[in-house]
Amino acid sequence: MDPESASSTRDSKLKLYTTTLCLAYQSFGVIYGDLSISPIYVYKSTFSGRLRLHEGNDEILGVLSLVFWTLTLIPLCKYIIFVLGADDNGEGGTFALYSLLCRHAKVGLLSTCHASDDNASFYNSGPSLKETRSSSILKQFLEKHWSSQIVLLLFVLLGTGMVIGDGVLTPSMSVLSAVDGVKVKIPNLHESYTVCIACVILVGLFALQHYGTHRVGFLFAPILIAWLLSISGVGIYNILHWNPRIVSGLSPYYAYNFFKETGKDGWRSLGGIVLCITGAEAMFADLGHFSQISIRLAFTLFVYPCLILAYMGEAAYLSRHKEDLQRSFYKAIPDVIFWPVFIIATLATVVGSQALISATFSIISQCRALGCFPRVRIIHTSNQIHGQIYIPEVNWILMFLCLSVVIGFRDTVMIGNAYGLAVIIVMLITTCLMFLVIVMVWKRTILVAITFVIIFGSIELLYFSACITKIHKGGWVPIVLSLIVLFVMSIWHYGTLKKRSFELQNKVGLDTLLTLGPSLGINRVRGICLIYSNVVSGVPPMFAHFVTNFPAFHEILIFVTIQSLTVPKVPAEEQVLVSRIGSPEYRLFRCIVRYGYRDVRKDTYAFEGHVLNSVAEFLKGNSDGCVESGAYGGEMTAIRQPSSQLVDVVIRQPENGAAAGGTSRRKVRFSGVGFNKEVEELEAAREAGLAYMMGNTCVMAFETSSYLKKFVIDIVYGFLRRNCRRPATSLGVPHTSLIEVGMVYRV
Repeated sequence: MDPESASSTRDSKLKLYTTTLCLAYQSFGVIYGDLSISPIYVYKSTFSGRLRLHEGNDEILGVLSLVFWTLTLIPLCKYIIFVLGADDNGEGGTFALYSLLCRHAKVGLLSTCHASDDNASFYNSGPSLKETRSSSILKQFLEKHWSSQIVLLLFVLLGTGMVIGDGVLTPSMSVLSAVDGVKVKIPNLHESYTVCIACVILVGLFALQHYGTHRVGFLFAPILIAWLLSISGVGIYNILHWNPRIVSGLSPYYAYNFFKETGKDGWRSLGGIVLCITGAEAMFADLGHFSQISIRLAFTLFVYPCLILAYMGEAAYLSRHKEDLQRSFYKAIPDVIFWPVFIIATLATVVGSQALISATFSIISQCRALGCFPRVRIIHTSNQIHGQIYIPEVNWILMFLCLSVVIGFRDTVMIGNAYGLAVIIVMLITTCLMFLVIVMVWKRTILVAITFVIIFGSIELLYFSACITKIHKGGWVPIVLSLIVLFVMSIWHYGTLKKRSFELQNKVGLDTLLTLGPSLGINRVRGICLIYSNVVSGVPPMFAHFVTNFPAFHEILIFVTIQSLTVPKVPAEEQVLVSRIGSPEYRLFRCIVRYGYRDVRKDTYAFEGHVLNSVAEFLKGNSDGCVESGAYGGEMTAIRQPSSQLVDVVIRQPENGAAAGGTSRRKVRFSGVGFNKEVEELEAAREAGLAYMMGNTCVMAFETSSYLKKFVIDIVYGFLRRNCRRPATSLGVPHTSLIEVGMVYRV
């Protein structure tokens, strides 16, 4: 092998190893906090009910056995081995599974893709697997029955709502449980003080979020590593000091014997045992922040062994101190190191809350990109990992809800009931979606999928049956939260679909518009106008409304449509589709810009430069006879960006607060563009000025519509539209260059 090539290979491998280890290190501070702090409250919650009547060693060994096998089967086997492999080009979470299903069958109700996208490379990523009889039957069923597609979407949105509910309950449960431990040393401390301390910590946690996952991960990772080392060390001490024979509790026999001895009381206690796997879903939901191998390494080699030792040590202590069941975690800590461990525990609960907060940001970002969540501000906090984001509005709403839960309940047992139900519902939804993925995406036999569901689904159903009985004891909280989120997302998606449907039904043909031209006396003014709409053929009704009331527009018009697709990322060379509308003398173009739900949107100046460069490249190809243009859109051509030539275009744009003649100067560089007449006209028009046109629409139901539809469209959807970010603000359109066209849509 060539020495230089060998050296390059070594360097690339070293870089890969370094990156993987760095991501694994960061994952401690983001993903595993919630899972790692569960020992604080698992035994307390499990023995809080009627199980207190069964406090023998057999019951303690039975709980340990159930905890061990639950941790082994769900996080280790289900998530680490199987679910992480169902990523969507590196992205995880409920929407990633839905995205995979949408690309392998026509079941997607969120994507705005069109025929031009069918053969795009990003819809055909990965090796092509042979269709099986099972996958074919299941695919035909879902494609044929529209109602099944609606159920699937609602199922996904329900899972999303539950994860967001987790984002509220995780910080509340974690922080309050840790602070509550101070009562071990100060038993007379009033409850109001612990609640106040927990609230202060929660406010500080959410105030840190704007620094981003990257910085928070590096800040929190040492804390969680210290925490895991502490609880595993205390666990080893308790095993050796109190009961070395506790190791026998790992046998599944004790789990069987537990139910045999405790009966119905043991079944009810499963609502506490399920808390040992809280946070397991974050390993998949936060996959976009890290990588599969980094998550697998961190959990398998460090997190899992430390947790098992911690639970074994606490069980060993309880086998000799049954009177301490309600404070077992903190009572099991030796007095010499109690306060250091307590401080680390309090800090670790803050880290634990980070896992679901980051997952909530990721999922809401995906929902927004796919058009089923109101527009919010998304800040990308890392230049290296595109999935690391911060959403200010969501952050402060989560903080308010967390404080409300802590102040309202003041009791970790009731919060734990709510927490356990939310966790197990999310896991059940993931298991059901994995059934479809195994058959339709992985092309395995239905027997394999049924085996997966039976093994993991039966365990989760058992826990669910126990948690559902505690709805009246706090379990109603995640259900109400998830239903509110489901309600908001469903109505936003419904209203958005109605708005787009109106635009498609009322679009104007180019011939009609040109026929009106002489009668209206339409004038063309210098410059370029980017007209944003959802219409991919014809003229949007908003522009026709503008022309009939104000018969003048710019000499070059570019109709821009931004599409969000059910794929994580669209390759840069396939993001922009350009076509000509009508004859060349009209100087009308259509530009479709496609984004995946994880793509980073360009800022305004970069976006306009990207669009104009694509149009210029299209004109070059068109002049060479490479592209044909139809009368109403023609062939949609993906524009690739060569770098053979650079053409500088000076851009004059009014500055904020400047006089009419005040301008600022910057440059857009047309790359790889040959000089022809149309390109020169484009450059001259761009130098004259650039304007943006958008619709400022009011969506209302028909007067004859039902009261339910009027309530949904006029009141709820109208309220959401008025209180979310305006489209121009969301796209970063300069206010001084914006033309808004008011119009009422009756749907």
